[in-house]
Amino acid sequence: MGSSCSNHLGIPPGNGPNAVGCTDFMMDHTAEGTFFRLYYPCQEMESAGKPDWVPYKEYFNGLADFMKMNRALSERIFNYLFGSFKIPAYLDAPFKSNEKCPVIIFSHGLGAFRTLYSAICAEMASQGFIVASVEHRDQSASATYYFCEKPESERSNASLTKSSGATQQNLVKEWMYYRALQHGESEFPLRNKQVKQRADECILALDKLTEINSGISVQNVLETHFDWSTLKNSMDLCRIAVMGHSFGGATVIEALCKEVKFKCGVALDSWMTPLDDEIFPRVKQPIFFINSEKFQWYCFPDFTFLTGNWIGKLMKLKGEIDPELAIDLCNKATLAFLQRHLGLEKNFNQWDPLINGEDENLIPGTNVNLLQSAI
Repeated sequence: MGSSCSNHLGIPPGNGPNAVGCTDFMMDHTAEGTFFRLYYPCQEMESAGKPDWVPYKEYFNGLADFMKMNRALSERIFNYLFGSFKIPAYLDAPFKSNEKCPVIIFSHGLGAFRTLYSAICAEMASQGFIVASVEHRDQSASATYYFCEKPESERSNASLTKSSGATQQNLVKEWMYYRALQHGESEFPLRNKQVKQRADECILALDKLTEINSGISVQNVLETHFDWSTLKNSMDLCRIAVMGHSFGGATVIEALCKEVKFKCGVALDSWMTPLDDEIFPRVKQPIFFINSEKFQWYCFPDFTFLTGNWIGKLMKLKGEIDPELAIDLCNKATLAFLQRHLGLEKNFNQWDPLINGEDENLIPGTNVNLLQSAI
């Protein structure tokens, strides 16, 4: 069952040899564009700030909607509980790596958003990966946003210039919130439509990273200080994986079916309901399913590190095992799997026993290996 939960609250930093940077990318300001947080190996800069875990109060409103709580009350509660936490990465820090980085596209769970899995993403980046954590626009995120163009009458004179700052001045932020099932509505048609869109959004994020890697100049709608040209030839695009939690786990399977550039997938507490039955035999790449003892107890998002024991149990944000131990087991098993199936020359194979279910904190008898022909 693992040791008891620690008293220290905070998102654990990566354990790898690299410092971790992060930045946000939005290409095409509309809801059809791509939006992700990028984690990457960076130059260590103590002067660089670390971003808020929850960037805007609207995300608290979305979480309230998802949890069917009053917005005004929930915003105060969430801000009190989580408002001071930072992501363990340097915002917009310069990219730095001595070798080309394998790539992971990460898909969040139902009611989550791009910043809630920073412990996993930061660990992968500290170990040398470039990770794009997608924020989905299928109304499965608790909240997300895009931009609409202002009417001509409201546009500034700066529109005469072509700088990114001027473009931003002529756009207005539009929020998109979680869409709950309507009374009497069947769940499968909605979720099946969403999982297909989610997979397309993961593929679109990969397409944009491919452009960036090739040196194509990109226009980031968001005003960041990160120099995207430094990522030219930084990525090993022969070694790409897709990873996700819950609804994101289903997205992993859908994305593997749609895009062969994904060489393997890692699905955390995968929620299989949204998927068509016929999709399973069409997936040819290896998939690693990692399940927590109590499905959907949010062992994988950062919430588990940010609540005390009784609040975490009350809000179903924490399981029985120490959260830092649980995420460490998950990350090490993931790294071992990625080394095996991406052909990495690292030392991650030291954790191969975890893939085989060999650890005192893993539940005996739950490790299952399936050949593709048996699915």
